[in-house]
Amino acid sequence: MSSASLSLGERIGRWFGNPPKEGMDALPVRVHGREFARTGAAPGSIKGFDQALIWAIAGLLMWGLVMVYSASIALHDKAQPGHAWQAQYLLRHSLSICIGFVAALLVFQVPMDRWEKAAPWVFIVSIVLLIAVLLPFIGKSANGARRWISVGVMNFQPSELAKLGTLLYAANYMVRKMDVKEKFFAAVTPMAVAIGILGSLLLAEPDMGAFLVIAVIAMGILFLGGVNARMFILITCILVVAFGLMIALSPWRRERIFAYLDPFGADYALGKGFQLSHSLIAIGRGEIFGVGLGGSVEKLHWLPEAHTDFLFAVLGEEFGLVGVVIVIGVFMWLTRRIMFIGRQAIAMDRVFAGLVAQGVGVWIGFQAFINMGVNLGALPTKGLTLPLMSFGGSAILLNLVALAIVLRVDYENRLLMHGGRV
Repeated sequence: MSSASLSLGERIGRWFGNPPKEGMDALPVRVHGREFARTGAAPGSIKGFDQALIWAIAGLLMWGLVMVYSASIALHDKAQPGHAWQAQYLLRHSLSICIGFVAALLVFQVPMDRWEKAAPWVFIVSIVLLIAVLLPFIGKSANGARRWISVGVMNFQPSELAKLGTLLYAANYMVRKMDVKEKFFAAVTPMAVAIGILGSLLLAEPDMGAFLVIAVIAMGILFLGGVNARMFILITCILVVAFGLMIALSPWRRERIFAYLDPFGADYALGKGFQLSHSLIAIGRGEIFGVGLGGSVEKLHWLPEAHTDFLFAVLGEEFGLVGVVIVIGVFMWLTRRIMFIGRQAIAMDRVFAGLVAQGVGVWIGFQAFINMGVNLGALPTKGLTLPLMSFGGSAILLNLVALAIVLRVDYENRLLMHGGRV
């Protein structure tokens, strides 16, 4: 049979590797939000997943592993406890990836309907941990911030779980509140209170960067969930004013803004603008093709946090414009693909699953945008890592868990499109 004579449903079946069988019950499926196809594959026979997405994630993880080693290789020179071994950050980062991989495999086994039931509880657990991290005998402090809880193999950062908890709760909330999303106070007030509680706890650490990401995740899901446009604009204006006041009322945050505007100025080059100025020097040294892997000079105690927040600057110095463009391109494709999986789920009336996937896309895409913007001098300095690449155990763990949920959404989409059951 020629491919031209096949129905749309039969072609979809061939794409996913399951040829149509005679006499099978067909299932109507909405394709791209417009057309309907009828699939004829045997129910429950599909075992597919998005292999291109898997390869993109694996590529970023492996490149990040190499860059973490390159950026941290000189830290053992410091006469400080914890910097005694040259490869310690490489091994710790490898361990985090292994733990995240095991967690992702386990999470992939959980159906989305169970995540929908568990969403409020994940959100509550994240709030409890954010409270716990503020307690002196539980939370760990570093550089004036109390953000970590020691769990033996890694220092866990509750704000990373709060990102996942927020997107699950927001997606669940939008599904439950579909009938009142045109009424401002009925639709927005409970969500605003929940995000306000999270924000207060995060600002007490302080961690304004994580609060910004969480606010954007919540706003993104509200928008994608169909909240009235006027309501969305009003909420956006309120958040912009709120973050503006946080900056205006905090002297050290104001200093960061001034340092961003003039990082090489005499008042800031050795203070608040030190990281940004050396990040720009690193990117400038890379030129088109970079100085070569391991050849970065800025990582040699000039650029603070080179293996975490400013890993992208070291990458730019060693791989040049070519490396920067490749990383930006992969993150753009990754975000676009995740958003497509979410739209596909919503098109099949799986609203919660679709909103969760799109929430992960907003999370990964926005945080990568902020980190790259900071490293390139386009945005004020913010303490956010580059997803999947920067050193950070809890960040890698939660990134992989979130992406495993996206792959679960994609798996269930394919299963339904082939006439199976979730």
